[in-house]
Amino acid sequence: MFSLINGYIRDMKREFSGYGAAAFGQDALAGTTVAAVALPLALAFGVGSGADAASGLISAIVSAFVIGGLSGASFQISGPTGAMTAILIPLSIRFGFSGVLAAGFVSGILLILAGLCRAGRLVNLIPAPVITGFTSGIAVIIALGQLEPLLGVKSEGAETLKRVYNIFAQGFHPNLYATAVGAAVILILLLWPKKWASWVPGSLVGIVFGAAACSALGLPVAMVGDIPRTLVHDSRLTAEALAGALSQPILVAGTSIAALGMVESLLCGIAGGRMKGEKFDVDRELVAQGLGNVLLPFLGGVPATAAIARSSVAIKSGCRTRLTGLTQGAVLLLSMFLLGPFMSKIPLAALAGVLMVTAWRMNEWNSIKYIFGRKFRWGEAKYLITLGATVVFDLTIAIAAGVFFAVAAFVTKVASIEVTVSEIDPTRLRGKTGPIRHTQVIYVTGPMFFAAMARFEAAIHAAEAEVLIFSMRGVPYIDTSGAQMLWDFCREKQKEGISVLFSALQPRVKEILAQAGIAELVGGDSFFGNALDAIEAAGAKGTSQAQGASEAAGRS
Repeated sequence: MFSLINGYIRDMKREFSGYGAAAFGQDALAGTTVAAVALPLALAFGVGSGADAASGLISAIVSAFVIGGLSGASFQISGPTGAMTAILIPLSIRFGFSGVLAAGFVSGILLILAGLCRAGRLVNLIPAPVITGFTSGIAVIIALGQLEPLLGVKSEGAETLKRVYNIFAQGFHPNLYATAVGAAVILILLLWPKKWASWVPGSLVGIVFGAAACSALGLPVAMVGDIPRTLVHDSRLTAEALAGALSQPILVAGTSIAALGMVESLLCGIAGGRMKGEKFDVDRELVAQGLGNVLLPFLGGVPATAAIARSSVAIKSGCRTRLTGLTQGAVLLLSMFLLGPFMSKIPLAALAGVLMVTAWRMNEWNSIKYIFGRKFRWGEAKYLITLGATVVFDLTIAIAAGVFFAVAAFVTKVASIEVTVSEIDPTRLRGKTGPIRHTQVIYVTGPMFFAAMARFEAAIHAAEAEVLIFSMRGVPYIDTSGAQMLWDFCREKQKEGISVLFSALQPRVKEILAQAGIAELVGGDSFFGNALDAIEAAGAKGTSQAQGASEAAGRS
């Protein structure tokens, strides 16, 4: 804890060293630009999470001040995200908004613990195809979850796939006005020029158009509704409600939210750090995310995490310090008080259109094209398995399934150990060594661990000679299974009067063999730097070595 605090103070001094009016102007401009991007997304993600637009806005404002002020980098912009809605939609359907808030609180506690335990580096253990697959799975869930407001219909069911099925199974009667508004917003976002987006985000233009069109034409579509001018929502979490809401499903959902928050925030920080050339403190980021998500439920805000899209906008807009995020929060707070009447008239179909495009764009298309274009079969399998598990199950199971498959694939590939038994021709060594007994060299290449032992055992038992020399230059690692098999093999051969020597051992492998008792069994002078030295030693020792080894085996 003290190291995190000291690191924060040190980073603040570095970040604001030489800070002046010009730098503040850059931060203020960048923060205002980010707020223009964040406003429509906060409203959309609030509604898309099964709550309301006010909850999304509260989350964005509080996150800007709390998480942004304490985050592990100056450029991190946090708030409600599209990825989070994938967990919150089914949770809201099953347990209501109180369940969402309770799970958000649980996730905050878990994130704080993860940061204090320095667990942030675990995200580096997740393979890239798994992250890409679960991101695509989230995109599918978001898109499916927005079919109801986009079509202007209501469905039933506790799961996203079930609700989509019921839309069509119960009779398909869409509100064509809502569909038209949503489709128009989608077209605006897709056709909006990129050079204009740096000044006016297409999402903001889309919802303004949708609201204006519905008001002018009096279209019968569902609206966002009243936006309260307060940071304390009427449906906020209370201590009594929290105690009653905590249950095994809520704890599981909280774990999923924490896992997603960890992955999304840390990946955002790593990517942003590369863009800005700034060091990113992963553990402090997790603590900041946790503190924000512990506070948000008691104000009525949906869970938040760092957002790569908004963070990249901040960096590209000239972000100098974390005052960019604080400025964004201040602009959003003013918008709540000044633009509340307008925001209440935004059609839900317009927000659904924004989320549909967000779902499409959040796919890592370059990574997907690379994986499938280069025909990485194992990578394709990891991507598809994680995507399918994300849509059918939940994000925690999806990541676990993807990582498990990746580990299984890795073990399968590295288990292909190569073992070659080579006869030593005495005539080719004439003049270089003394008399040569019948000798074979067993060349081993690859890690010797449990998954490779069946093949290794079959190969070494096929060797038959008076002297067997293991050449293990190509063995980077040996585990307990490999060491025990070698020990049994050496003991068996010594009883038969056969000498077993080792050459070209890596330092770590030599240490493990000594720890396993093999050096004591065959003799410390049986380890050589190369096979030729071992052959020469075997010839010099002659028959006496074999007899001595046999006696040692008998005593053991």
